[in-house]
Amino acid sequence: MRSLVVLCALVGALAAAPLATAGGWATVGFAPLPDGTSAGGTWHPTIFVKQHGVTPLAGLQPVVEIYDDTGATKTFVATETAEVGVYEADVVFPSEGDWRVTIHSGFGESNVSYGPVTIDPSSVDGGGSRELPVVGLGVALLALLGGVAVLATRRSRRLTPASG
Repeated sequence: MRSLVVLCALVGALAAAPLATAGGWATVGFAPLPDGTSAGGTWHPTIFVKQHGVTPLAGLQPVVEIYDDTGATKTFVATETAEVGVYEADVVFPSEGDWRVTIHSGFGESNVSYGPVTIDPSSVDGGGSRELPVVGLGVALLALLGGVAVLATRRSRRLTPASG
């Protein structure tokens, strides 16, 4: 009788083992995209890891892997932020060209891939920033006054219908 109880406990434990590992997946997201990054510039992705797409996962060590068509590969380890399930990395594309990105969550086989992304030649500032020029207040004021003048001129030229 005693051996029957031990055998049942062993069978139950073996049957429960696959259930314990079931559901071991996570979603991985990141922002911003690396578009516009220059060779030698640093891309700062923020990585989001959630178990079953819902629960933020802490204590992981995501890895950002970049690779190009020649087989050149670089890896960058992300660090955990103060926000649960959020990680950050500093990724440097070593050369211009088309690169692909894979982010491994550090939780099972969960990862996300992106690309190819075209990395531009190095810029003067060494980064991928693409700032728009700032229009001075004087130029904006002149444009506004010009628009008002055009509207006033058009309004004064209206013809009145002839009476007959």
